Amino acid sequence: MTETESRCRESAQKLLDFIQESPDSFHTVKNVSDMLKKQGFVQLQESMEWKLERGGSYYVTRSGSSLIAFTIPRQPFSGFQMICSHTDSPSFKIKEIPELEGSGYVRLNVEKYGGVFLGSWFDRPLSAAGRLLLRTPEGISSVLVNIDRDLLIIPSLAVHLNREANDGYKYQVQKDLCPLYAQSPGKRTFLALAAEEAQVKEEDLLGADLYLYNRQKGTFTGAEEEFISSPRLDDLQCLFASLLGFLRAKNQKSVKMFCAFDNEEVGSRSRQGAASTFLPYTLERICGSFGGGREKLMAALASSFIVSADNAHAVHPAYPEKSDAQNRPRMNGGIVIKYNANQKYTTDGRSAAVFKLLCERAGVPWQTYVNHSDVAGGSTLGNILNAQVSPYTVDIGLAQLAMHSPYETAGAKDGWYLEQAAEKFYSSSLAVDENETLVLE
Repeated sequence: MTETESRCRESAQKLLDFIQESPDSFHTVKNVSDMLKKQGFVQLQESMEWKLERGGSYYVTRSGSSLIAFTIPRQPFSGFQMICSHTDSPSFKIKEIPELEGSGYVRLNVEKYGGVFLGSWFDRPLSAAGRLLLRTPEGISSVLVNIDRDLLIIPSLAVHLNREANDGYKYQVQKDLCPLYAQSPGKRTFLALAAEEAQVKEEDLLGADLYLYNRQKGTFTGAEEEFISSPRLDDLQCLFASLLGFLRAKNQKSVKMFCAFDNEEVGSRSRQGAASTFLPYTLERICGSFGGGREKLMAALASSFIVSADNAHAVHPAYPEKSDAQNRPRMNGGIVIKYNANQKYTTDGRSAAVFKLLCERAGVPWQTYVNHSDVAGGSTLGNILNAQVSPYTVDIGLAQLAMHSPYETAGAKDGWYLEQAAEKFYSSSLAVDENETLVLE
């Protein structure tokens, strides 16, 4: 194994370990926060006045499921360098009154969250994780909970009883996808079990945000273990690689920012989503802390750059006709630059050129993705963020298969490629001259 292969393997294993400890957006943000604290980052509160210092490193969370971290250079800064990913994945949210009883069983009452690939959730060990809201003498507090055992399963209907199963079947979430929890009558309600796991009293529960997750651990696959298969590669693969690059990089001219938003899978229109005030308010407060008003912020944004990092579709070996004739990303082929004429991806020739140059300087490969012209694709964070603030923006990702399945597959090398590119990006700064020429330093 070469040194590069060894580093790629180490990087991929760290990712799989991170995903194992991050079954939902709340745990993801907690784990990122813990990593930032170990590096000396100071947590800020949105509800309190910020007193930022040059050379300081900070982070702030919103709703416990979104996070923005940033470092201030010691000299006056010229702009912002951001990589933005998302913390959420398609799943099922457990409803307010969870138990469904009938036919001698207890199932959990769930609703679809995001673009769930429904058929892939059957016959797997599942559990639930998220947060509980508790009554306290001071008011209301929250605690994270992960029922860390094989608790639930969504049993498929035997083919003997569903002769059309292999001919195509339209699933109904309320009927087909509610997971089996217990024999009826259950000895403990689901919320009682969640409270016990969190070591709190059930009678103190005032609310919960709990989601199903796949219990299968991530692993290396392929003849040479060249692939990784895991839950939540979309988008924790980009998020984790970007974070590692962010923590290693030094920048003396720009504010470097790592942004992780919740609710991308349902359109980002939430208090903590990319379409919220979270990013613009954070940018305003950074500028305001150093005596800069709106004019300074606008000037800084004109010399800023956003990398919207969200995984991309690899060419599928069984369905190559679903991909564009020429732009055909493959796993382990490098970082994918994503284009769309209708601006579902914000990449244009200028922002792509900047990112290609960064990849060249980082010594990592890049490739391109464009939808097949007759197959509609998805969207991501870039165009949503550009509606809030408008730096130069490129949409990128890492090639994967089975996107939105509870068990996805990607290249074992690509996370390390993004780490290197992220470090180079965060160590660089962008300037724009009077002719709108981009100078990458």
